[in-house]
Amino acid sequence: MSQLSSHGCSVVALVDEGSNPFELACLTEVLAIDRPEAGGLLYDVEMCARESYVSMRQGLFAMTDIADLSVMEQADTVIVPNRPDTSTPHHPDVLDAIARSFSRGARMIGMCSGAFTLAEAGVLDGRRVTVHWQWADEFRARFPRVRVDDDVLFVDDGDILTSAGSAAALDLALHVVRRDHGAETGAAVARRLVFPGHRPGGQRQFIEHPLPEENQSPLAAMLTWAEQHATEPISVRDLALRAAMSPATVHRRFRAELGCTPNQWLTLVRVEHARRLLEQTDLTIDQIASRSGLGTTANLRARLADQTGLTPTAYRRTFSAS
Repeated sequence: MSQLSSHGCSVVALVDEGSNPFELACLTEVLAIDRPEAGGLLYDVEMCARESYVSMRQGLFAMTDIADLSVMEQADTVIVPNRPDTSTPHHPDVLDAIARSFSRGARMIGMCSGAFTLAEAGVLDGRRVTVHWQWADEFRARFPRVRVDDDVLFVDDGDILTSAGSAAALDLALHVVRRDHGAETGAAVARRLVFPGHRPGGQRQFIEHPLPEENQSPLAAMLTWAEQHATEPISVRDLALRAAMSPATVHRRFRAELGCTPNQWLTLVRVEHARRLLEQTDLTIDQIASRSGLGTTANLRARLADQTGLTPTAYRRTFSAS
């Protein structure tokens, strides 16, 4: 029997009437099941609802024997799902349970239109969130004190995280694993899911081809090469030569297929490499900055803070394999 990681925590996922089950399934697939590639269970996950019988979207199936809202009282993280009807206020019992959990320090994860539920519960004023682009104007009109970024896959605002919907739930779930358990564990889970590990929250929701495939995109082989050589001083011109394109075309293809610039992607890969070196080696911070391709300690410190909110020393202390 696998043991819960020392970095693990209690996660409670709210189940809403009529919700699309996809996003909830993404979160439970990543967080709830035994992960032998990561050493076992990462989180203790339980589902709750206002009623013990919940019909999912379009009545395709129902979930039964679900715990009641009281289990939120002990949760370290509360997941709030998408909801089909954003114009109808949520039940006060649900909103009160969310507000109480947040006030005692629980982390909140809102999926897609679940941001409406969090806003109704009064926990989003002054905070930055994302929602699916089709809900953004309605959300801004109803909750003007919340800062909405509808051009990204997910937003990590510390103790409140929100995703844009659909596949972005997987991106957010993997981000949570990386944040809680380190880069190596996040990469292991991503590999098991056959899902790209380098899709940061800042990528755009509007991506023409979210996952470039070998037989569909000339970027695919170049990305593989670039990831293997990212610790070297690669330039956009080097990428262009490898892909047999002009630098301008490389920029356009990265924007269209990955939702970011070549340099943003390279920086992310280099930060992931630096995180693994911090986790698995005793190299100095200067050595890691050099070997990861980030160059200077100052750049490593800034880029790592962007991704994790931690200094190199604090990251190593938290996630060191030793």
